[in-house]
Amino acid sequence: MAATGTPFSKIVKSLGLVFGDIGTSPIYTVGAILLFLLPTAENIFGLLSLISWTLFIIITVQYIWLAMSLSDKGEGGTIVLKTILDTLLKPGVTASVVSVLTIIGVALFIGDGVITPAISILSAVEGLLLIPGFEEASSFTILIIAALIAVVLFLFQRRGTDRVAWVFGPVMLIWFGTLALTGVIAIISAPQVLYALSPVYAINFLLENSWGSLVVMSAVILCVTGGEALYADMGHLGREPIVKGWMLVFPALVLSYFGQGAYVLMSGNTHNVLFSMIHHISPFLYIPFLLLSICATVIASQAMISGMFSIVYQAMTTRICPKMKVEYTSPELRSQIYIDAVNWMLLVAVLIVMFEFGSSENLAAAYGLAVSGSMMISAIMMALIFLLQKDPVKMLCAGALIVIDFFFFIATLLKIPHGAYFSFILAAIPLILIIAYIRGQERLHEIIKPIQLEEFLQRYQKSYSTLPKIRGTALYFISDVENLSPYVGQIFFQNEIMYENNVLVCIRATEKPFGVKTELDQNLAAGLQLFTVTSGYMEVIDVVALLQERGIDEKTIFYGIETIVSDKFFWKIYSIIKKVSPPFVQFYTLPPEKMHGVVMRVVM
Repeated sequence: MAATGTPFSKIVKSLGLVFGDIGTSPIYTVGAILLFLLPTAENIFGLLSLISWTLFIIITVQYIWLAMSLSDKGEGGTIVLKTILDTLLKPGVTASVVSVLTIIGVALFIGDGVITPAISILSAVEGLLLIPGFEEASSFTILIIAALIAVVLFLFQRRGTDRVAWVFGPVMLIWFGTLALTGVIAIISAPQVLYALSPVYAINFLLENSWGSLVVMSAVILCVTGGEALYADMGHLGREPIVKGWMLVFPALVLSYFGQGAYVLMSGNTHNVLFSMIHHISPFLYIPFLLLSICATVIASQAMISGMFSIVYQAMTTRICPKMKVEYTSPELRSQIYIDAVNWMLLVAVLIVMFEFGSSENLAAAYGLAVSGSMMISAIMMALIFLLQKDPVKMLCAGALIVIDFFFFIATLLKIPHGAYFSFILAAIPLILIIAYIRGQERLHEIIKPIQLEEFLQRYQKSYSTLPKIRGTALYFISDVENLSPYVGQIFFQNEIMYENNVLVCIRATEKPFGVKTELDQNLAAGLQLFTVTSGYMEVIDVVALLQERGIDEKTIFYGIETIVSDKFFWKIYSIIKKVSPPFVQFYTLPPEKMHGVVMRVVM
């Protein structure tokens, strides 16, 4: 990790930025499981064993050990797994299947990312109902409070995850300490629950309940929500602080779950278990704990939002979604980012989900399908990577995880009649948009083929020697020097617009945050120059000022815009995506009065 600070401060940062989601699962997981079980000693031991071993297998083995051993420039996530596979696979059926799995995985992650903030914040705010005087608070009041908290959270995003982690890290350290301490106090009243650390109780529970255990497993999956976000967030802080952070978080979570099990065993209370347990331990500390839990659930939402920014950024860099304005919030890590469009679309979706389901109990009944689906896709891709890398131990472990994740996925399918279909709807929207964009870009490049530099220069020299010239200098933005955008040819050869001086401008970003380097090639052809800008990813580039340093004063700036026309529904979706996506020139400091967009009408 490149960020500054002591090893402990980095771990505290990881608690705030990465472990929020999984760290607040104890608020609702045990209660959701007990909706399907009687609170007998046998059932309590079984569910505690299932929770602890699910945490170990899915988070420790699948994500901390296997997934985090695979990264691309420190980044993690489904798209990174695809990037690694692209270097190992030859084009063919397998590569195509991997591409499809990646798109589905990204879509499921986005669907999961909408439900996570909604259930986390709602579950904590519902703790108000145990405070004297608030017992009769209406569900609408709870929803309004939760919605206001969500709005404030999303307003805070622009400040950047680096600053957010400093604020949230210490709060989560207190949260996990409180979970561990209250768990230990509750366990003292029924220490026999510690026997459930043995996997025998989990195995016996599954064997005795047979297919009926699937219903319980559909709720057990809630204890590992945030696992995929944990991997996707790796680029924000690096691998080492997250691995060490998990060494603190894992025992704290286990102690909390076992404490809740002990409390249910002694009291028989199965409703709002964590809050009821805290109220039972110390009514005086209940309100401070409630406020702490609300803070923790806000942080849980932050972990998913950060993961969402990372995934969308990776999707942009791998060209499976259109470019959006990205603000880099840290000079130390390129992956600490803020994407305005994603932030506000996610907020709208979260508010819709909150008001659609109305309570955390209803959301828990719908939650988990996207989580298990994205987990299974990650396991399949990891198994293929380890197979191609000839790492038999990790390959066999990933293969076993595929079976376990598939079991969870089948279990969560049982939730479809209870609202899990909403996960499909939430995932289907980005899935359709991604497919439309990918297919649209492929079709667009088939119709509008770039001009090879060598061919362009031959035609340019002929046109420059024969056409009348406009006084002054014109700039033409290009993305690839060897393959020029067709709009450049349209200006010169079709519209026969020729300036005395013509400058092709190509901008490239480096892996470093700062620094700007320019290069001017004046020898391309008569009246034709190539101006290359190589800049750090956090630089706001003033192209005009850089050109003036080279003695170039432009009169006009050209850039290309494609307008898609089609009567087919699928291509109409692509057309809308193109219209709402800002042209890349908007990402730079340019004089608007000199800008001229060259529209190319494309019929699909």
